[in-house]
Amino acid sequence: MSHEMSKVSASLLAAHEPPPSVDSHFHVFKAGHSLPGARYTPPYDASFDNWQTRAAAVGVTQGVLVQTSFMGTDNRLLLAQLAQHPETLRGIAVVTPDADLKALSALHAQGVRGIRLNLAGRSHDMALWASASDLWNAMLQLGWHLELHTDAGRLAEVSAVLPLALPLVLDHFAKPVAVSMHDATVVALRDRRSRGGQNVHIKLSAPYRLATSRQDEQAGELARLWLAELGPEALLWGSDWPCTNHESKADYPALHSALGEWLAGDDRLVALVRSTNPLQLYWP
Repeated sequence: MSHEMSKVSASLLAAHEPPPSVDSHFHVFKAGHSLPGARYTPPYDASFDNWQTRAAAVGVTQGVLVQTSFMGTDNRLLLAQLAQHPETLRGIAVVTPDADLKALSALHAQGVRGIRLNLAGRSHDMALWASASDLWNAMLQLGWHLELHTDAGRLAEVSAVLPLALPLVLDHFAKPVAVSMHDATVVALRDRRSRGGQNVHIKLSAPYRLATSRQDEQAGELARLWLAELGPEALLWGSDWPCTNHESKADYPALHSALGEWLAGDDRLVALVRSTNPLQLYWP
């Protein structure tokens, strides 16, 4: 076969390869490692290799590594993983409200694409963050987003103090109280968009973190609610592996297949949520 024919054959094969599939929310950590005073210290290791083995088995090729709350702003393990797997991973770090452009630029060069504010089970007082204009401006310059995790029904009060220009990624279905177009969380996001709010993404992940007794059923209802409210381009999928404090749910094939169930088996939508959307957000 000639060299030119080989190049054509390779191009045809590449054209038929499935697009990369992305897990937009997982964690790695080491047993016994947490910050002093943390509310949780993991009794086991959750390694990148362990995640990758499980992910590869179901066709997931890339991932977004999210800093754990119990390691706070100590992003060293996250950055080490990004350095070892620069093509496979992007990262979401945790920083203080006074972080500046220089600090964020250094993180950006290492593969970080946003910061996480995890308020679940904590105070939702946003006084320090409300005045963090230098941080927000630095994020906007870098094209970053803010990833938010709030308690159920608390998103409205938190998002109200955030700049409209700041893109948001909302963890775990955004945790509204009810599956309703009139729920305060849904109304707050609708109002934010009507006032010029920029991109909002919802992570379809961790239904076991919803404050309801019918979590599996409600997950599908919420997926369809957000699909109708924000459109298919706003949705992402994440495994939340290894499902801290809910380790009995850490069945990766089940976590992976749940998306198809939530989206009623619509393969086009599943591909959009699992591939197109996260690639555009984290690997633009």
